[in-house]
Amino acid sequence: MIHKSTLFVAIALALLAACSQPAPSKTDTKADLLLLNGVFFTADSLHPSATAVAVAGDRILAVGTDAEMRRYAIDKTEIIDLQGAFTMPGFIEGHGHFEGLGASLINLNLMPTKSWQEIVGLVAEKAKSVPAGDWIEGWGWHQEKWDTAPDRTVSGYPYHDLLSAAAPGHPVVLYHASGHGLIANAKAMQLAGISRETPDPIGGHIVRDSRGIPTGVFEENAMDLIGQSLATWNNRRSEAQKKADFEKKVALASAECLSKGITSFQDAGSNFWELGQYRRLAEAGQLPLRLWAMMSQPGAKDLPKVADYPQIGLGNGHFTCRAVKAYLDGALGSYGAWLLAPYTDKPESTGQNTTPVDTIRALAQICRQYNLQLCVHAIGDRGNREMLDVFEQTFGQTPGNNLRWRIEHAQHIDPADQPRFSQLGVIASMQAIHCTSDAPFVVKRLGLERARSGAYAWRNLLQQGAHLANGTDAPVEDVDPLPCIYASVTRRRADTGLEFFTEQKMTREEALLSYTRWNAYAAFEEQEKGVIQPGKLADFVVLSKNLLTCPPGEILQARVLRTIVGGKELYKR
Repeated sequence: MIHKSTLFVAIALALLAACSQPAPSKTDTKADLLLLNGVFFTADSLHPSATAVAVAGDRILAVGTDAEMRRYAIDKTEIIDLQGAFTMPGFIEGHGHFEGLGASLINLNLMPTKSWQEIVGLVAEKAKSVPAGDWIEGWGWHQEKWDTAPDRTVSGYPYHDLLSAAAPGHPVVLYHASGHGLIANAKAMQLAGISRETPDPIGGHIVRDSRGIPTGVFEENAMDLIGQSLATWNNRRSEAQKKADFEKKVALASAECLSKGITSFQDAGSNFWELGQYRRLAEAGQLPLRLWAMMSQPGAKDLPKVADYPQIGLGNGHFTCRAVKAYLDGALGSYGAWLLAPYTDKPESTGQNTTPVDTIRALAQICRQYNLQLCVHAIGDRGNREMLDVFEQTFGQTPGNNLRWRIEHAQHIDPADQPRFSQLGVIASMQAIHCTSDAPFVVKRLGLERARSGAYAWRNLLQQGAHLANGTDAPVEDVDPLPCIYASVTRRRADTGLEFFTEQKMTREEALLSYTRWNAYAAFEEQEKGVIQPGKLADFVVLSKNLLTCPPGEILQARVLRTIVGGKELYKR
């Protein structure tokens, strides 16, 4: 047996020997990748700039000068000379629709169209190459953005007649740019059983002419009447065909995002089958960028599936689902945003409440039970007030900072409700590009004073201490972060120069933080990404312009030179 005094001496000598050893060198870990000779925006307030970064595996090893980082190099280290290029944390898309982005790259892209006649022509041309009876889909039309109005309209919307004549043998569905309306041709309405007698569903509207005959336009929940027929047709495919189609959309969306510097994507609503496919692809190493997904608002029959979540950091950090997406109202462009007072240009309407408030209140309790974030689409000032009330009731006496529940879009907020975002710890998940995209018709919808005081009130919210997130709502807008950042700092349309209440704009640094650190925070991922710091994921975007210092117009001229995810270069211009 060892005597206690002998054991004490042995331990003391061991400790002394350990103390006399030199501290482990920071260079004991070697770099797999060095990024040198860059101009780094780190998004780290304590160390805001650097010229070089060392990467080991998929993590940042060290940040500093070129000379300091070269100490981590060995023979096998890959070295990239950035040649003075501006480098920052990879862009995080804070609110988009990943599968929808992929679908938009396959179906008709109507975003650039300038007239209803142009759209009809595109459909007629598409019909020539599509087998008879197959559906034709398109996305992105907006009646407020056409140069010429159709000959006949109801509430500014066209009739379906020309569309029906252009493709009589194909059901056609064309989604409004907002995603909250569609127009269908006669064949699609026939398959859906739509007639003069079809009633409006709760939270939806079938647009009709003065005789009560459907024009082909369906708003909000009425879209489901057409969507069910399309889903029935799609479900005839085998499971293998569905997976192959889904994988094609994922591949296209991934390539599009990587080419635009996006390394993480926050998906604003996917059903359980889609979530399962994302997980499968992530765990198989087939999801190139990092996807953070919200499950689409579950119905009563799907509630048991919620118990399988949250799922965090699967596939080596490439898939997370820890949030639920719900919808309280519609979009401003389609008169669906739920307002406290009527629309200025449609005084008989205050918009649509698409999901009963009590239903969302019950969903909030389920999210508390399963430790899930609740993310609710609310655009109008009434919609935002109702959601803040629900959140406040659910939180009780404890602010929701530790829950980080979000209001998605938060576009029009009554001034009395703006301080409540900070007070309650609710994240305003806003898309800056919507401000300039919608600018031509916001005053027409809301009136001057309501637009000035409550529309896209970023500066007010920031000064009050609210957390913001940013994004594009792709494919509603182009997924490219650069026009969104330009909109954030100028609130000016690039095409016409129209400015929208510029007193609400962000600074350059705020705009970059809104696409990096702030979006990471909004997803509980600030410990993993959004900042260039040792230990964080090695996700970077390299750009041809310094977004902090270049003239505002040059933000739109910037080009993505490289996109790096987990230390691997996945895109190079």
